[in-house]
Amino acid sequence: MVEFSIKGGAPQTGGNGCLVVGVFEPRKLSAAAAGLDGAAQGYLSKVVRRGDMQGKSGTTLLLHDVPGAAARVLLVGLGREADFRDKQYREAVAAAIRALNATGAEEASLHLTELVVGKRDAAWKVAHAVTVARESAYRFTRMKSKSEDSGPALRRLVLNVDRAALKHAAAGLEQGLAVAHGMSLAKDLGNLPPNVCTPSYLAGQARELAQRYRMKITVLERADMQRLGMHSLLSVAQGSAQPPKFIVLEHRRGPKKMKPVAIVGKGITFDTGGISLKPAAEMDEMKFDMCGAASVLGTLKAVGEMKLPINVVGVVPTTENMPGGRATRPGDIVKSLSGQTVEILNTDAEGRLILCDALTYVERFEPAAVIDIATLTGACVIALGHVASGLFANDDALAREVASAGEASYDRVWRMPLWADYQEQLKSNFADFANIGGRPAGAVTAACFLARFAGKFKWAHLDIAGTAWKSGKEKGATGRPVPLLTQFLISRAGKR
Repeated sequence: MVEFSIKGGAPQTGGNGCLVVGVFEPRKLSAAAAGLDGAAQGYLSKVVRRGDMQGKSGTTLLLHDVPGAAARVLLVGLGREADFRDKQYREAVAAAIRALNATGAEEASLHLTELVVGKRDAAWKVAHAVTVARESAYRFTRMKSKSEDSGPALRRLVLNVDRAALKHAAAGLEQGLAVAHGMSLAKDLGNLPPNVCTPSYLAGQARELAQRYRMKITVLERADMQRLGMHSLLSVAQGSAQPPKFIVLEHRRGPKKMKPVAIVGKGITFDTGGISLKPAAEMDEMKFDMCGAASVLGTLKAVGEMKLPINVVGVVPTTENMPGGRATRPGDIVKSLSGQTVEILNTDAEGRLILCDALTYVERFEPAAVIDIATLTGACVIALGHVASGLFANDDALAREVASAGEASYDRVWRMPLWADYQEQLKSNFADFANIGGRPAGAVTAACFLARFAGKFKWAHLDIAGTAWKSGKEKGATGRPVPLLTQFLISRAGKR
């Protein structure tokens, strides 16, 4: 695990580590690189003039035994200076970490954190350098019988900033580490196989968080849910041998009278589709259908590490969605905790059935705002791909606040409509409404379904079906939207 520290001042020459500096396109040394070039009597300039480093974004060049400078100097391409923004900065840091991990250097000094990145301050640059570095180094090997390799040699990374910004940068380091740790937890939970990461396992992880960060925890069992009337949630759990859980974690470090922010995460630990069975291809990826729940636990870990002076309630309704003789059938009608009845036309539209009871449950906390997070619809993937999460909200100010947190954390969202016109698609001849509205605007009608249970508070819904995990060669959970949720709560705490 890489240890991070912060330092101010010019690049320190000498030593056996590695100095990391940037080069803009075409062949322009950054300020830190130019300072190092002076100590090296123009050696870097000669390398750049020869064309060995053009400065194209994401490229790297490792120099050995640079005279008067260091045993290793890593040049990182930054692209055009006029275009250098959040994306290019994060890509440069990621490229630097990948290159450093391929060397034998145990220590490195990163001077990319001194670069001008739009209007971003030192705290932002440090926080993002830390999260990107941890993301680049993340590997999920827990289930392998043997370690594939000994891992990178890099053990210490010094983040260099202007001396005047040292105190501010320290806050960025704290935030970056907390977000990175929260993302790692969310990734681990998502990547675990569904025979390990069951509803009971999630409840156990929540108890560990509660004990470590002194949070209050409540775990409702099936009988508790039946007494309350959570028949919508329980209808999803009917076909599974795994008992459902309803997890409530409370971080209470704000004033007692401060209304909490509630974050609600969909926790389907494996989704077969139920009786409306999914196709076999890539069904293994349905272990990721609990990534909303994982992001709630990851965010609470980050919040707990920072001891944010805010009240947060994390709610995780969790179950499997399995076929079987006791499973819910298409055509069944259930009564939700709110008293509204739902005709289940498709058992694979199960996420909204567990979330609706959770949204009704959080009314008792009189929340200042509620955000639910769910891998809810394939339609959202078609609409937005794998770049932005879908954002729906019944309050414009809250929507802007969530979107702003997404921009600051580079965990971006795009707002989608929640117009009453779409509610027409959910009409049912036999119940108050149906759980699906047909193929058109599937992500929108899913959000409209949830909106029927969020009328008593300011509410936002994040559809993360396209952003919670990656497929193919890089298959695995991404840890999103832990950065967005954490930034949202940091901003809320800061407003005090």
